[in-house]
Amino acid sequence: MEILLTIISITGISTVLAVLIIIAEKFLNNYGECEIDINEGDRSLKVEGGSSLLSSLAANKIFIPSACGGKATCGLCKVKVMEGAGPLLPTEEPYLTPEERKDGVRLSCQVKVKGNLRVYIPEELFNISEYIATVTEINDMTHDIKEYRLEFKEGEEIKFKAGQYMQIETKPYEKVREKAIRAYSISSAPSDNKAVELIIRRVPGGVCTTYMHDYVKVGDEVRITGPYGDFYMRDDSDEYVLMAGGSGLAPIKSLVMDIMEKGLDKKMIFIFGAVSKKDLYYEDFFRKLDEENEKFTYVPCLSRPEPDDKWEGETGLVTEVLGKYVKSGEGMHAYLCGSPGMINACVDVLVTTDFSEEKIYYDKFS
Repeated sequence: MEILLTIISITGISTVLAVLIIIAEKFLNNYGECEIDINEGDRSLKVEGGSSLLSSLAANKIFIPSACGGKATCGLCKVKVMEGAGPLLPTEEPYLTPEERKDGVRLSCQVKVKGNLRVYIPEELFNISEYIATVTEINDMTHDIKEYRLEFKEGEEIKFKAGQYMQIETKPYEKVREKAIRAYSISSAPSDNKAVELIIRRVPGGVCTTYMHDYVKVGDEVRITGPYGDFYMRDDSDEYVLMAGGSGLAPIKSLVMDIMEKGLDKKMIFIFGAVSKKDLYYEDFFRKLDEENEKFTYVPCLSRPEPDDKWEGETGLVTEVLGKYVKSGEGMHAYLCGSPGMINACVDVLVTTDFSEEKIYYDKFS
């Protein structure tokens, strides 16, 4: 009986506390209508206080890059806040340089709108749009990678640079009760402006990749925004080193297709790293480009080929292959896409071959 009474008492106290918290949030955190002044009066928004700056802007069709969907794990949603942001939070500190902190740069997902704000947003972000696209194709590329073709509604088009990415918003499914937003690079060419193709690798336990791989079917509609990102070709070099691993092939494929379609006189070597033969994809596509274009070289590399692969190509780490094929980086640009570990290792190799770090562009993802 005493145990039962104790349980009832604890339950009652917990219920009372929960009610008090709800009441407190309703009355104490009722910030009312707030104004967000953008770029010194160029734009002004009236929003209901209490949400993050990131979500408040998105509700008004101003989309700030956020690969993690506002979880403070990617550090992409930076905006300059001149007034009203409050103190810097510990969740922001790892992503901001001393110069950025001094300039008032903040993570918009961590800034709560509690009053009027003055912010600066780069003009190019106002070109980002929201689309409700239809999934018209789903292709299995490997055992854990799929490519999706998302076509826009009649009359809608997109203008993007090869190498940029889109953000997908998921819907609730199974035990996942909230939407999630994740970033995926565009694998199609910019000339295909009525659709985008995205390459998505399954991440075990990943909210968005599980949704896309297991729940999205041909004919479904998906909410996407974009284009985002500054991983695109700078047209001041005639020779490029391109490197990718896994789904990092997506933006590289877009870059190569764009260069080929435009007939640009560029020399390219593309080194693609995979574990074994089952992890290779778009093999025929790139080998054909290699055969038909004397200025394009395709080098697939397997780090741990299986005995059944009967692999006769390059083996080992991509850094080893990179050092073998690139002896001097003078006058060259490099575009790398893959895991942080792979990219960091490749940068270390490139800088030993007279590569200027300012000429190395990369897109890191986990």
